[in-house]
Amino acid sequence: MTSPPQPRKTQPVEYKGEPLDAARGPGLGCFWVQMVVLGGLIVLTPLTVSWGAPPIVSGILLVVVLLLLLLTGQTMIFLLRIVAAGRPEGRRRPIASATPTVGEIEDEAPAEPPAESAEAEPPAESEPPAAPEGSPSQPPVQAAAGLGDGGAGMPQ
Repeated sequence: MTSPPQPRKTQPVEYKGEPLDAARGPGLGCFWVQMVVLGGLIVLTPLTVSWGAPPIVSGILLVVVLLLLLLTGQTMIFLLRIVAAGRPEGRRRPIASATPTVGEIEDEAPAEPPAESAEAEPPAESEPPAAPEGSPSQPPVQAAAGLGDGGAGMPQ
């Protein structure tokens, strides 16, 4: 029977030099508003071209889409850091998992590599075995592929 897994000690997630507080910063509401506006502008920008709007309007919308992509990406990264700050104990064990996780297997692994036994197989020879008397003089790979006889594939 295995002992219960010991929690991993992780360092707190830092943001601007201090531990990140999960209650501070933009929330999911802000993120979803940004995503809806971004989706609308992504659809609207090419439609302004097909509707014949002035090129300056399409250009401005394109710049706004790029800036909103940057802002939404930064918000997403910040929200991921908040999720990490809310889990100080590190990753949890999957709920329905009957088998150990990779981290648990690594924790149980011995610190030293196992010593090689004396019954280890000898290394393979670098040269193929010699051909028996009366066999063709070409290497076995060429003979099997029919490459030694001009490619005809017929025995000589």
